[in-house]
Amino acid sequence: MILEHNETDGVVTLTWNDGENRFNADSVKAWHDTLEELEQREDNFALVVTGAGKFFSNGLDLDWMSSHTDDAVNMLAGVHSLFGRMLVFPAYTVAAINGHAFAGGAMLTCAFDHRIMREDRGFWCLPEVDLGLPLTTEMFAVVTANLPLRTAQEAMLTGRRYGGSEALGNGCVEATASAEELLSAAQAVAASVAGKNRAVIARHKAMLNSTAAAACGWPVPA
Repeated sequence: MILEHNETDGVVTLTWNDGENRFNADSVKAWHDTLEELEQREDNFALVVTGAGKFFSNGLDLDWMSSHTDDAVNMLAGVHSLFGRMLVFPAYTVAAINGHAFAGGAMLTCAFDHRIMREDRGFWCLPEVDLGLPLTTEMFAVVTANLPLRTAQEAMLTGRRYGGSEALGNGCVEATASAEELLSAAQAVAASVAGKNRAVIARHKAMLNSTAAAACGWPVPA
């Protein structure tokens, strides 16, 4: 199972457990299917997403894309729309960044309402300048939706790797925690919001993020 699901006291926790947690056709479909199911719920809840092992997400599965060239364009469009979908997901969202968040994985964290990163290991990084792969317009939209402009500029132009304390100091995340406390800290933040009105949260997130979400290819109702 790519996304493992459990729920306690109104907090839904998804664990992305697929090796390096890269985006390919299977993982993108799993993400959209899971979010669609959650969106249809009528009760109030908050969402926590974490990874497993060394990675939160290592971004696009470039090996998969090179061996599935006919499907790669559609898969990438699915990644773009996932970013937009998360930006306006109708519940409060918390990323528990357990390990490396590189490239598309770092971009995904920018679509969350709150980010907590492991303090002692793992990097947050946009390495596209080193890879020779410029961000797409959609990627730029999600990166700049919640990052301070100066941090987005530095991350995009230098490929800097931010450890936990650096990520916190530069606004990539809102908090850090030890490996042992990371998930519980994220769930505590989510629990503090889980009972609040999701319809209002959804409306407010649309006000905040609809422009970026639309740029990512995810339409937001008026």
